[in-house]
Amino acid sequence: MTDIEIARAAKPKNILDIAAKLGIDDKYLSCYGKDKAKVSLDVPKNEKRGKIILVTAMTPTPAGEGKTTVSIGLADALALLGKKTAAALREPSLGPVFGIKGGAAGGGYSQVIPMEDINLHFTGDIHAIGTANNLLAALTDNSIQQGNPLGLDVRRIELKRCVDMNDRQLRFITDGLGGKANGVPREDGFDITVASEVMAALCLATSLTDLKQRLSRMIVGYSFDGSPVTAGDIKAAGAMTVLLKDAVKPNLVQTLAGTPAFIHGGPFANIAHGCNSVIATDLASSLADYTVTEAGFGADLGAEKFFDIKCATSGLRPSCAVIVATVRALKYHGGIALKDLSTPDAEAVKRGMPNLLRHLANMRQVYRIPCVVAINRRSDDSAEEIDAVIDACANAGEKAVPADVWAKGGEGGTELAQEVIALCEKPSELHFAYDLKDKIDKKLGCLATRVYRGKGVKFTPQAQKQLEEIDRLGFSELPVCTAKTQYSFSDDPALICAPEEFDVTVRELKVSAGAGFVVAKTGSIMTMPGLPKRPAAENIDIDENGVITGLF
Repeated sequence: MTDIEIARAAKPKNILDIAAKLGIDDKYLSCYGKDKAKVSLDVPKNEKRGKIILVTAMTPTPAGEGKTTVSIGLADALALLGKKTAAALREPSLGPVFGIKGGAAGGGYSQVIPMEDINLHFTGDIHAIGTANNLLAALTDNSIQQGNPLGLDVRRIELKRCVDMNDRQLRFITDGLGGKANGVPREDGFDITVASEVMAALCLATSLTDLKQRLSRMIVGYSFDGSPVTAGDIKAAGAMTVLLKDAVKPNLVQTLAGTPAFIHGGPFANIAHGCNSVIATDLASSLADYTVTEAGFGADLGAEKFFDIKCATSGLRPSCAVIVATVRALKYHGGIALKDLSTPDAEAVKRGMPNLLRHLANMRQVYRIPCVVAINRRSDDSAEEIDAVIDACANAGEKAVPADVWAKGGEGGTELAQEVIALCEKPSELHFAYDLKDKIDKKLGCLATRVYRGKGVKFTPQAQKQLEEIDRLGFSELPVCTAKTQYSFSDDPALICAPEEFDVTVRELKVSAGAGFVVAKTGSIMTMPGLPKRPAAENIDIDENGVITGLF
């Protein structure tokens, strides 16, 4: 059966029953039908927090590693073992759904449902975020049109409009054309919504009030004298918060096995901070004994930002980490072409192991978090290849556990769950990759050398000027959010496995004061992705009975 056929064959429980598993009273729910609900921010929380398990991964490949599938399977496995468990995951962007992935709700027998709804609009959060962002953009341009009382320099407008779709045509545009009545002509562009600062602010906010304050701090541009102009100056924060009053509430759904799952927030990890909302993770950990959460792409991106941004600013602390690896990914990093990854080759697995071992070393040596490798098993993996991973990890003093959650759901992840339970009982204290009091250049240097394991960081002349301005304006003590290719530890996607002797080049720096970090753009990374040669949208369709095909 395909993923979508498995999802359709499921018999979901009423969402009220799912909420009851976590002790959430009906009065705190706003139901969207019988299978999904918004949870009020007023729901009572337990003072004692449960264990938080971060699921991350080795450096991803075009073959896909199945991190979300493992996260869901692990949550189901913990529930099977009698643990009160919840998942806290990101919601999919329509960009990847219609671009490359075709869906992002897990796979096989480890899925969250209703899969089609989650992938297509869901409860409208991402649309609300885009609307709030675009309201701010409209108010900013209107202020300029109406005499520009704030003295905004139209050459230094930082805020872009956004749309939740991969559309390279919108990266660089000129707008305000057609005469005085149509605005002030200027160079502009669009970001994908999940890369917007509004998305980041919502995901890092701790309350509606905190969200409003974050939105107010957003820098829309700079005045002619170089001073930041904020959404608060534009008087936009109140109206933006009104648009987000429901979007800030976590969404509750369930896995195929009926484990509660909060799906809330969806920032990309290669161009944003890559974690679901603080509100959802905090709520889950206050109601469940074990919360399984994930961070996007490899551990050098999503996990780094989970620790150095999300945890550092919220106080959340993980008890252990799971690093997802696949035999196929290891062979890819071992030099095997994408088309040949199904051919057994234990030697190629061994050649690719330095990538996985570097991520493991970062967990232990940089962040000092107990961790385990989850080998996301596929039907074409050979026993020799699986043993090669287990043996290489054992030789490095680490443990690797096969997980067959795609084919067997929670039952295929019980060995992994038992190891996670044991790790959660080990004492640990999260450390960070850098000191927040350090300047931005030193923080980026720490990431380049300690996490990416390169020689250091270089700044273009433009980025160097921006560094000086950031220091002058008092933003140097913010954490950094590196926009970097997901396919390499370096900023060059062609340098796979475990490259060394490279420099990371920062070409641009941008203060996201509302989100509470400084974005460092490296390499050729774009905040508006483009569609591939054959978009997933070409295979997505619906028949006369409303039955959707092509999602997975």
